[in-house]
Amino acid sequence: MSAQTEYRYNRLTWPEMNEAIAMQKVVILPTGSTEQHGHHLPLDVDVFLCESICLEAGRRAPDKILVLPPIAYGLNLHHIDFPGTIHIEPEVFIAFCLNITKSVAYHGFKKILLVNGHGSNTPLIDLIARKTVLETGSICGALGYFPLAMDAFNHIKQSEVMAHADEFETSLYLYLAPERVQMDKAVADDDVRGKYVSSDSIYSNPVRFNDYWGRWTRTGVHGDATVASAETGKAIFEAAVTGLIDVAAEWQGWPIAERADQHTGPVQGQIRW
Repeated sequence: MSAQTEYRYNRLTWPEMNEAIAMQKVVILPTGSTEQHGHHLPLDVDVFLCESICLEAGRRAPDKILVLPPIAYGLNLHHIDFPGTIHIEPEVFIAFCLNITKSVAYHGFKKILLVNGHGSNTPLIDLIARKTVLETGSICGALGYFPLAMDAFNHIKQSEVMAHADEFETSLYLYLAPERVQMDKAVADDDVRGKYVSSDSIYSNPVRFNDYWGRWTRTGVHGDATVASAETGKAIFEAAVTGLIDVAAEWQGWPIAERADQHTGPVQGQIRW
């Protein structure tokens, strides 16, 4: 095994890491959560699905991608009424992940991607990416894997709502590890929605707030898990993997221009934010 073919960050030795740095691979950090996903899915849904997509993208494009061990915990206090859920405070999550991206940048990698599998991490990874760019000489992007698969999913989906432990996530899990899915316990459920407001998860309502799920659901499901299938999961997986490879290829070639300071007088360069 060498840096030419190894796509898993922590499988490299340090001399091989120097080779990977020289190749300027895109370093990917998968982020997920440990939280309830209904009666039919394990707690590892978000991190398992996200990491699986990232690893497969790396396996298919080892010249472009190097995948870090995933972050298995996220912002989750809204699910805490359901046993097993682990919550990380947003400030802690941001600081922890930023230490990872800054370490990667320190070693010489110029291109970093945060790939998210947990909706509530979205504003946090956006901030981590921004802070990485502003505090290092590298650039860092942030995305969820879901949009990469939406065109494929929309052509074959059988349910209206894509949100949580739904047709989308259940199908993807059925494709990757069907033995861990208890389809006999799958249900359909919805949150409280008005003209403008949604309690959580759904993006069709312009006003969203992160309510405690224990207030509006007894199942922990938002969407219809009963119509999920491995065939749908395969379509989601292939679209997400190929999409992520395309993203990594574009990101690997993205130029990092020199900054042009427009001040005509001296600045106080010692100031740090």
